[in-house]
Amino acid sequence: MNTIAVIGAGPQLGRAIGQRFAAEGFNVALVARDRTRLEAVADRIAAEGTRVEVFPADVTDRPGLQAALAAAAEQLGPIDVLEYSPAPTPSDLTAAPIVDAAHVTVDALLPHLDTYLLGGVAAVNQVLPGMLERGSGTILVTSGAGSGPIIVPQVANVQIATAGMRNWILNLNAALSGTGVYAAHVAIAAYIGQGGPASEPEAIAEAYWRLHGERAEAELFYDDLPAGFQGLADKFQDS
Repeated sequence: MNTIAVIGAGPQLGRAIGQRFAAEGFNVALVARDRTRLEAVADRIAAEGTRVEVFPADVTDRPGLQAALAAAAEQLGPIDVLEYSPAPTPSDLTAAPIVDAAHVTVDALLPHLDTYLLGGVAAVNQVLPGMLERGSGTILVTSGAGSGPIIVPQVANVQIATAGMRNWILNLNAALSGTGVYAAHVAIAAYIGQGGPASEPEAIAEAYWRLHGERAEAELFYDDLPAGFQGLADKFQDS
């Protein structure tokens, strides 16, 4: 049986991705900081009838994150799909405030590099060797669309970090050509669960299943913002 690991698994998109893959027979490993919240998400996914386990870890604790993924592989089998979508909480944004492009400092940038780029590198480093050895695997990395397709100067320190993550995954997609391992970036321009039908977590999760199955695109730009809307910087969604 195949296994998907969802890192940053919250009650909306992470839960929906887990459910979508579980519906196809995947075991599901959920990784995030809060065990209680993870267990609530796991209870919803378990209704699909597959095995779901939780592995609490903080993406900024890179050895801890890698240990969680190693434990997931030991309990559920090799990780066939890695989905990485960390999302800040209000307390995170209090500790590491958002700043605009004219006020970026090294100190303002470092926490977000830890969360997005360095955490993503650590997660991929943990699963990629096994995928390459098996000649199969999928890596899907998620950020807001300000990582590249949309310019959001109000949240520049976050977008510098997510842009670095996006660039790396696009290059990884090219580097893995012919290996049987597929990597793609998903840039989401939507208020998850707060817009029209296309903004519902289940609709977005369907796009992840399509990416995994078709393995054709280096990047999916998922756009469900109102026409002309310029307020993307105003909202952050738990994945």
